[in-house]
Amino acid sequence: MGARALPIHAPLLACLLALAPLAHAQDPAAPLLHPLFQDHAVLQRDRPLRLHGDAPAGATVHVELAGHRAQVRADASGRWQAALPPLSAGGPHTLTVRAGTTTRTVRDLLVGDVWLCSGQSNMELQLWRSLDARAEIANADDPEIRLLTVPQAGSPVPLARFPQPAAWQRATPETARDFSAACFYFARELRKTVDVPMGLINASWGGSRIQAWTSGDALRAGGHAGEDLDVLALYAADPVRAAARWGERWGAWWAQAPGVAAGDRPWDGTAHGDWHEAPRDLGAWERWGVPDLAAFDGMLWYRSTATLTAEQAAQDATLVLGPADEMDVTWVNGTAVGSTYGAGTPRAYPLPRGLLRAGDNTVVVNVLDTYREGGLAGPASAHRLQLADGSAVPLDGGWRYRVVPPETGTPPRAPWQSAAGLSTLYNGMIAPLAGTALRGVLWYQGESNTAEPDAYAGLLRGLRDDWRTRFGDPQLPFLVVQLANYGAQADVPGDSGWPALREVQRRVAAEPHGGLAVTIDIGERDDIHPPNKQALGLRLARAARHVVYGEALAPSGPVPRSARREGGAVVVTFDDVEGGLVAYGAPGPVAFELCGAEPGSCRWAQATLDGHRVRLQAPDVPAPVRVRHAWADNPLVNLFDRAGLPAGPFEIEIR
Repeated sequence: MGARALPIHAPLLACLLALAPLAHAQDPAAPLLHPLFQDHAVLQRDRPLRLHGDAPAGATVHVELAGHRAQVRADASGRWQAALPPLSAGGPHTLTVRAGTTTRTVRDLLVGDVWLCSGQSNMELQLWRSLDARAEIANADDPEIRLLTVPQAGSPVPLARFPQPAAWQRATPETARDFSAACFYFARELRKTVDVPMGLINASWGGSRIQAWTSGDALRAGGHAGEDLDVLALYAADPVRAAARWGERWGAWWAQAPGVAAGDRPWDGTAHGDWHEAPRDLGAWERWGVPDLAAFDGMLWYRSTATLTAEQAAQDATLVLGPADEMDVTWVNGTAVGSTYGAGTPRAYPLPRGLLRAGDNTVVVNVLDTYREGGLAGPASAHRLQLADGSAVPLDGGWRYRVVPPETGTPPRAPWQSAAGLSTLYNGMIAPLAGTALRGVLWYQGESNTAEPDAYAGLLRGLRDDWRTRFGDPQLPFLVVQLANYGAQADVPGDSGWPALREVQRRVAAEPHGGLAVTIDIGERDDIHPPNKQALGLRLARAARHVVYGEALAPSGPVPRSARREGGAVVVTFDDVEGGLVAYGAPGPVAFELCGAEPGSCRWAQATLDGHRVRLQAPDVPAPVRVRHAWADNPLVNLFDRAGLPAGPFEIEIR
């Protein structure tokens, strides 16, 4: 899923860097404006304009924009905020902010609609990776579309500012090339009917879980992971102690996992399981030539040793490892010292004083990989103990490995991990945006949460409601992209996390001020990142036209209104049908199932069209109670309306 991450301590460093302007807010050189307010920015039209920044404590700040003026005083910490009257769409404008002898001038400001585009890799996917990329990039020239990519950063605490520079840019072939394709195509399509400037803020991270995008307060309020959030709070103050405590938490999970024998503690040298010699330079285990690992996704244990003198063991030290794809938990002499998520990131874990000893020191690494190739990368020289005197001691005991059976399950993830942690991406990428006036949010995420569809409903509602609070709009439109079709096609009805999570997305998006973009027909069997983001942009724009701008059009294709018994058949009635239903390539729809009350009772249904209705029969389901449509990872869908929009996946009860 394009997993990438900062090193284990980079989130903490990012936090400190971002907080530095606040810590020095009384410095006369303190930045007057938050980084959101720069040349080429877009401000939300028809809303009070809230500008903010930092100045010397107690300083008087003068603000002028489009003939409106305000005068405010910075508080004791140097923070200031000014409100100006709403402006209609237009520009360009010039913003001037002055405090004492310091003046900031921001030029080429537009007023229009501002959209936050967020999620994981399918939102992150750039124009150059979309269909017809060369032509699309060449034509991506619209001075009324402005682009801001939020720097990717995880943090254990909420940040007031971006930890790295970020800049608004006009949409040109050069700037649009690396911008979110889904977000850009959405704005390009929307401007055909909503002729105002569009400000696009892209805050996305490949492989990210929804828990990372939700604030800690919202996670606690939803009853999620209170103990893990306590570990995260400790990590912000003391990463070394937090790593040790996390090791205890992880070990408790392992002890209760299916198939784990009593007393099996691989991290402290117990002899359980079969350990085998690993290649010296490691690398992806799929390339080791071991048949059982050739297509293995799951966990491996690795074990090695480093031999130290008494003088070496007394020094401060850092364990340095090569990259691990995609997540590791690492122990030294039985004590957990770190955990990182990210395929391309070398590990560097400071060790607590007194942990090392003269003689052999054991290093144990558990690596989890869930997608394609995985493992701890070499060469052998990449793994060492780096000592305070500048010398390095290699892990010269060689590596041995042990395979963890798949039935053991998926372990908990360290809460400070960037894309897989708790509140980390909210803290580093959303919190700096808090208070920004938005027209709406586009959310494309879920692939990394398909193992927990039941929990996702509460998580998605929690994130949506939390963001509405943080951005000061309880009715903030929230448009959800339903997961696209992906994977092998099924020849019999079944269950998996993908269709179940799509159903959660459908139900949550149907709540007030929500919208859905159905993509069940534009995915790819072998590519979890479908390149047809143009069709996605069109469907998102269509949903926005209805939900946000009030147009009377079907926002997301045919949706089921009811399922009722009529004689020996079940009839599903659809709403939001434009121009009638049509089944392409067959006499009738082919993706319907009728299900009894028992698990595993779903069977393919014979379906015929009847106006805005579909009539279903399944002789081997004598007492159906549910209807399912497109209920598979990669279903074959042929039911559309005349506008070319598919009937999306759903499950409804028969009344």
